[in-house]
Amino acid sequence: MHSGKLTVVGAGPGDVELITLKGVKALQGADVVLYDALVDSRLLEHAPHAEKIFVGKRKGCYAYQQKQINDLIVERATQGLHVVRLKGGDPFVFGRGAEEMEHASAFGIEVAVVPGISSSVSVPASQHIPVTKRGAAESFWVITGTTKEHKLSSDVSLAAKSNATVIILMGMSKLGEIMQCFKEEGKKETPVAIIQNGTMENEKIGIGTVASIEHKAKEQQLSNPAIIVIGEVVNHRQKILDIQNKYQHQGKKLLEKI
Repeated sequence: MHSGKLTVVGAGPGDVELITLKGVKALQGADVVLYDALVDSRLLEHAPHAEKIFVGKRKGCYAYQQKQINDLIVERATQGLHVVRLKGGDPFVFGRGAEEMEHASAFGIEVAVVPGISSSVSVPASQHIPVTKRGAAESFWVITGTTKEHKLSSDVSLAAKSNATVIILMGMSKLGEIMQCFKEEGKKETPVAIIQNGTMENEKIGIGTVASIEHKAKEQQLSNPAIIVIGEVVNHRQKILDIQNKYQHQGKKLLEKI
């Protein structure tokens, strides 16, 4: 074994406070941090003395190809350095963390993983949308909208046949195709939410149905990075907002009487 090490760390969905304590400790002990585009740069403050290398993708432009990232990990770790690979969300949920760990292991490098809070469940939760709810959804699917061949995952059609909540990551470029799968199952009125930049200050949300969400997305200029949530659980958000508004209104009326 080499004296260096690779630790793959999940940074959480975007809000800097949603990284785990163990993730922060890993950053504090890093010699090198390789970080992605969806990682808030303020998290790098936890590794003040580490070399920091941006290896993410922005608008289709790669700072490094995956092979180059793998080579960089091995190069630094075989120098006896602790490499932290910082990824948005959870590194094992469409994060390629498993691939990077496997590659490093093949060179005799010690590897570890710090799970992160996955955006697939935390981003809907931040907008009062539970992925499961008694009487509404007994399960949920998490699907990538675009496969490595740049096609729509065949799992979307399978998920559309179920009563589960369907959460789609990296799916905005395939929004029309995704909604068509649900229309073909007679689900035009099923609620849909699109949450862009979830848990962050510039978060945006669009609510509609399978039939209307494409128009809503264009109207509100929603784009990647965004999460698509399809299912009856989306209605829970409005119920919470209605209850909050009701009590706020009642509170104002009481103040007016005082």
